[in-house]
Amino acid sequence: MSFPKPGRCRSVSLATMMILATLFSSAFLGNTKTSAELDGPKAGDRQITLVLEHLLRREHLSKHPLDDEISQRAIGSFLENLDPMKVYFNQSDIDEFMKQSNQLDDYMRKGDLRFAFDVFNRFLQRVDERLGFVERILDQPQDFTTDEEMVTDRDAATYATSDQEAIERWRKRIKYDMLVLKTEEVEGDEAIDRLRRRYSSYAKRMHRLQSDDLIEMFLSSITTSFDPHTSFMSKSTLENFEISMRLNLEGIGAALMMNDGYTVVSKIIPGGAADKHGKLQPEDRIVSVGQGSDGEMVDVIDMNLNEVVELIRGKAGTLVRLGVLPANSNAIVTYKIIREKIELKDSEARGEIISDGTKQDGSPFAVGVIDLPSFYMDMDAARRNIDNFKSTTSDVRRILKDFNKSGVDAVVLDLRRNGGGSLTEAINLTGLFIDQGAVVQVKDSDGNVIQYDDTDRGMAWTGPLVVLTSKFSASASEILAGAIKDYNRGIIVGDETTHGKGTVQSLLNLGSQLYQSPNPPNLGALKITMQQFYRPNGESTQKKGVPADVALPSLTTHMDVGESDLDYPVEFDKIPSASYQKTGQMNPAIAAELNKLSATRRSQSDDFAKLQRNIQRYQQQKERKSVTLNEEKFFAERAELDAEKAEEEELKEQMGDDRPVIDRNFVFDEILNITRDYVNLLEKPKVAAGR
Repeated sequence: MSFPKPGRCRSVSLATMMILATLFSSAFLGNTKTSAELDGPKAGDRQITLVLEHLLRREHLSKHPLDDEISQRAIGSFLENLDPMKVYFNQSDIDEFMKQSNQLDDYMRKGDLRFAFDVFNRFLQRVDERLGFVERILDQPQDFTTDEEMVTDRDAATYATSDQEAIERWRKRIKYDMLVLKTEEVEGDEAIDRLRRRYSSYAKRMHRLQSDDLIEMFLSSITTSFDPHTSFMSKSTLENFEISMRLNLEGIGAALMMNDGYTVVSKIIPGGAADKHGKLQPEDRIVSVGQGSDGEMVDVIDMNLNEVVELIRGKAGTLVRLGVLPANSNAIVTYKIIREKIELKDSEARGEIISDGTKQDGSPFAVGVIDLPSFYMDMDAARRNIDNFKSTTSDVRRILKDFNKSGVDAVVLDLRRNGGGSLTEAINLTGLFIDQGAVVQVKDSDGNVIQYDDTDRGMAWTGPLVVLTSKFSASASEILAGAIKDYNRGIIVGDETTHGKGTVQSLLNLGSQLYQSPNPPNLGALKITMQQFYRPNGESTQKKGVPADVALPSLTTHMDVGESDLDYPVEFDKIPSASYQKTGQMNPAIAAELNKLSATRRSQSDDFAKLQRNIQRYQQQKERKSVTLNEEKFFAERAELDAEKAEEEELKEQMGDDRPVIDRNFVFDEILNITRDYVNLLEKPKVAAGR
């Protein structure tokens, strides 16, 4: 999501950058160069580094100096990106690298990237050594009856202090890999061959890494030390990004990231193939990819993310098979997903009226439910001033008109899967539920604050409003939820809080920053955090999100998918409150009574009891720092997890139905109960008045 910013971003001339540059000489790691190593940085790389340093210092929201603190963060990030589980570098390597932990900022100011190349060439040396260990270990029989464990928590892992210690760790890693392959019924020579290919392929990929890729990794370690959303894009990454903005790429509709050598699902795109398939979930790990119904399953553990994405992408209508390690399991399952294009209609607002029992006066109770996966608008039609162009606000206005005609008692707006979108639409949609006034405030890197208001008098819906949120509700969703909460216009129900992304990024083309030309060269780009948004009451949504008035138990609450779970997020802060008029449709007395009534129902529900047990098991699994390598225990744990999953699937099938908008399950039934309670409480004068 992008916000308009007054004026143009300051550009940096080439002459200015050359004035900033200084002559330098530094002591670096004394590796002996081999033909397998990457050559050092090119002359143009120095120029890119200098302009990047200047932009970070001048334009980043935090105004954090490029100093020793950033240097220490960056070296940790760079080493972790190369060797997340600490199985390649030795402790002696780390000790050597860390002697320069306070110097990366100095190297950046000089445009010097040799440190990155020296570290990476040492890494290649260790990769080749570890491949030799793997070959020896694979030639030896493994004893799966021994009671031993392998560390799986990266924070608990340490670097090996000797070759003997490194070999022992790799023995355990290979033993674990063999156990996981056994869950796919891959054993014996077939398992040995697959692991040999996996680690050999990884070594080859590392040796094929281009200098631009290494520089992107290193410079992004610097940029993400300012905040997790500030990143450097190399020339090729920028080209791919621009293509993705112009084309409808076909695939499964999932956002992916790398974590500990695994391709991890970070988000399921509403309306996409994976969403419709229903099995793949955030935090699941993709370990293999196969084309069609019988294509070879390609091992993607430790594979570059771009290569994994290329394997998963494909023509709409074709089948891709994914080998997946679910978030709470060590057993591989295979999902067959038909690739699709995500069309605009897949993310459109959809409405449904649900009749559910009666109110306290005995009259029928009807709720209008709106599922809103994103904030969208037809940008091209809007630019050409076409009347009635496609947008979130126009679609929801039409749905609300139908709800008003039908005489629903309340409206439920479901933002649980809404990751954001158009700021304009977030403001306009909020305006359908408030009379007029401030919706969001935006502060830029110079401290300037702009207030964005709903200026249209009147509301499309004046009755009781329930907004559903989750930890996946982010950005524009949080703007709307925050405004509804501040105006006391309705109640927020869902996870304990929302995602917590309250910052805005701009894409600065480095070629344009250096050259005053209509066709500047592609030197890559800097995606940089330059703005932060705030609720009408002056509180940022950053890190804290928008807390629910009624929090329901949920697995997603405990997933590490929020802004506060990332490294070095911009901190929460406040600015002065905007001037706005609160309504009387929510108060602490209503919230307290709703929580009391809901808690009583949930305490008597077998379904919520099962959910609590699932949450407890998930938390226990997350807290484990190691995994058993005893085959009997390994498969006993797997059987237990399989039984739990079967119970969950059975519960889904029992509670699901064919409704076009909302899946009716016990959680949504409780949401309807809360909505009914809310309507009833608003009709009680004392409670509505907060007395």
